[in-house]
Amino acid sequence: MEGGRTGVVDGRVRLPLYPLIPRQEFARKMEETLNRQEPLSRSLSPAMRAYLAEIYRMGEGGPVRAAALARRLDVTIPAVVRMLNRLESYGLIQRTRHGILLTKTGEREALRAIRQHRILEAFLTRVLGIGWEEVHALADRLDPAIDETLCERMYEVAGRPTHCPHGDPIPTPDGQMPPLFDIPLSEAWIGARGRIARVKTEDPEQLRYLGSLGLVPGTTFELIARAPFNGPLRLRLAHHDVIIGLELARHIRVVLETETPGVPS
Repeated sequence: MEGGRTGVVDGRVRLPLYPLIPRQEFARKMEETLNRQEPLSRSLSPAMRAYLAEIYRMGEGGPVRAAALARRLDVTIPAVVRMLNRLESYGLIQRTRHGILLTKTGEREALRAIRQHRILEAFLTRVLGIGWEEVHALADRLDPAIDETLCERMYEVAGRPTHCPHGDPIPTPDGQMPPLFDIPLSEAWIGARGRIARVKTEDPEQLRYLGSLGLVPGTTFELIARAPFNGPLRLRLAHHDVIIGLELARHIRVVLETETPGVPS
């Protein structure tokens, strides 16, 4: 019997015979086969994707504590533990003594979820004209109903945005995230000049207030004063000055042009 054909010999069914494959070659072929399969994300629930995305946002490559994740998602610790057990069974996370880490597969799925969410936010703002203070919660509700094909169509209609309305970069389709070199505005020094890169709050009232001050991604500024004892900061924008509290300044990420405190660029 030749080349993988079945047959009946002496009244017995004979299975096809194939040449033996070395173990390393077999492992390589199996990996290629798995890579050609449907994305794992199609078997993940919206809640699983939301957890992966939040772990990525909170950790940005580092470990995340279960208690901190519970606070961020406003759920109980037992609920977080149940979900972490599920994610671990899928090979999406690993637990260490320092906290929860995404595996390579988990990071890929997290970036897929983040890409869709940020494209949705950009579409809602650019195409439908919805305010940046509303789009995060709205995108959360729409996420489960959007598939990859529709998401990419929205991406095209929105003009292929590179960032969401809050300044966060949109991962590429192949899961690449550009490096970030920003710092909290609260860590800037008097005389520092730069631009606002991202605003890291989802609170609608805070976003509405920052928008009314003109503190949005892309805005250039100079820090001209800061009060002692964790007091407010005074910023000079293009046409006016604004005063902002230190707590709110921690949510604003900036890229500075000046590298040395007190020395103009």
